Formats: sequence, structure tokens, C-alpha cells
Amino acid sequence: MNEIRFETPKTAEAASALLAGASGLAKVLSGGTDLLIQMRSGMTKPELVIDVKGITEMTSVAIENGGYRFGAAVPCMHLVENKAFAKVWPGVIDGCNWVGSVQVRGRASVGGNVCNASPAADTVPAMIAAGAIASIVGPKGRREVPVEQIAAGPGKTTLEKGELVTSFFLPQRAPRSADAYMRFTPRSEMDIAVVGCGISLTLDEKGVCTHARVSLGAVAERALVVPEAAAALIGTTVDEAALTALAAAASAAARPIDDKRGTKVFRIKIAGVLARRTAVVALNRAKGNN
Repeated sequence: MNEIRFETPKTAEAASALLAGASGLAKVLSGGTDLLIQMRSGMTKPELVIDVKGITEMTSVAIENGGYRFGAAVPCMHLVENKAFAKVWPGVIDGCNWVGSVQVRGRASVGGNVCNASPAADTVPAMIAAGAIASIVGPKGRREVPVEQIAAGPGKTTLEKGELVTSFFLPQRAPRSADAYMRFTPRSEMDIAVVGCGISLTLDEKGVCTHARVSLGAVAERALVVPEAAAALIGTTVDEAALTALAAAASAAARPIDDKRGTKVFRIKIAGVLARRTAVVALNRAKGNN
């Protein structure tokens, strides 16, 4: 095995400088649940590994401007066990709870899940539906982008050389708001999503949906934002007609591939079914019927 350089910077800027200055392949070690497996199998052979778990802003969870900011290296289980966070963003927690086994969730991070850029990543549709904003540090300074703009395709991101995601911001929630994430898999655990769906919505005092975001996973080269599906909910009480329109819009947006986990036809159908079910869960949560 080639010699690997291992660095433990204490600031995001220092980590960025290491990434930018690397002459060969450099990888960020957050939870390591993907990276270490890829290294052991020979799928990736980095010359530099940068452990970011010593960077405070990447490992903390805090209330900010009424919303939440959490570090890209925060383990999924830390979010799951944060009762205040879980109460406000149950759909994000749904996504976290589908990441591997409980042992894996103790190490795996949302940042790693996002930057691994798997089309079937479980936290990504949930984060997109939540309107999460990613904070990025690079040689040119800091910038912020919606989570849906991070992945470019399977295993590829839009991050430039020297850039890394440091944290995610979830805005303050309006009253009567809730979210949910569901997925379809052949097995209940330790599997990869055949289709995933995240939905966030807000109701007014009369129970009419005033805001919605819908995201689908595992039905395209990256997780999708589906504004047509959200539009099917807005202005309705999320009744049967709205759910039917939502399902149709979700199926229409899906552009999956055939693989051993599911055919195109099956995935397109399931996208609609899953969107309907996810919307019902989010609706009940927004009404306080957890």
C-alpha cells in the first residue's frame, strides 16, 4: 500500500489549504463509513487524508437566528439524540435513521452522506425538502449554496479544488410546519433506497398548505427538487385530489435507470406512491398528530 499522509487541522481554513495544496488525491475524513470502505477495497487511493473531527464548527450543533446550524462532521446519532432538533426537523431525523445500522449512524455524518454524492443517499432528499443551506469553505473564502446544488452526479460534486462543506443551516420554522422522509427498499434495514422521498410543508390556521418542498432520491443521477409536486399541495388541504396530483407529479419527474434493485417502470410508479405516503406523514405531523 502506498504511504498515506494524515492531517488533523483545527480550522476549516487550514483543512481547505491542505486540500488546495495537495498534489495527489486528497480526501476528507468525517465519519469514514464510506471512505474507509472505499480505501480498503481499493476503490480510492488517496495520498492525503484530512481528519476534520477536530474542527469545532464542523462538529457542533447550535441554534442560529431561530434556526439550527450543525457541522458537516456531526454524526447522525448526535442529531437523532438531540430532542430539541428532532422535534423541529423530524423528517431530517427520518433520513438520519435510515443511514446504515445504529453502529454506522454513530459515526456517519450528514456531510459525508451529502458529499459522497450517491443518488440514493437517505439524508439528502430530507435535507433538500427542509431547505437546508450548505456552508462551504475554500481558497476563495466562504460561500453558501442549497444542498441540492452539491451533488453533480453519482460520486461527483460541484465543489472546487480546496473546498469542503463545513456546516448546514436549517431556517426557523413557521408554525404548523413539519417534514417527513420515507424510502422503499426490499429489506427494512441495511439496504439502499430504491426510491426515497422527502417532503416539508406548512399549514395555515385553516389547514391549507401555504408552503411545500418535495425531493426525490434514487430516481435520477442526483436527488431532485420537484416544484411541480410541491405546487400540487400548495393552496389545498392536502386532500385526496391534492395527493393524487402530487403522486402524478412525482412519477412524472422521475428519470431512473434499470438496475438490480428496481426497473425504471417500477421506480416511476413507486415515486408517486411514496410521495403520497410521505405527504400524509408530514401533514399529520404539521397538525400535531405525531
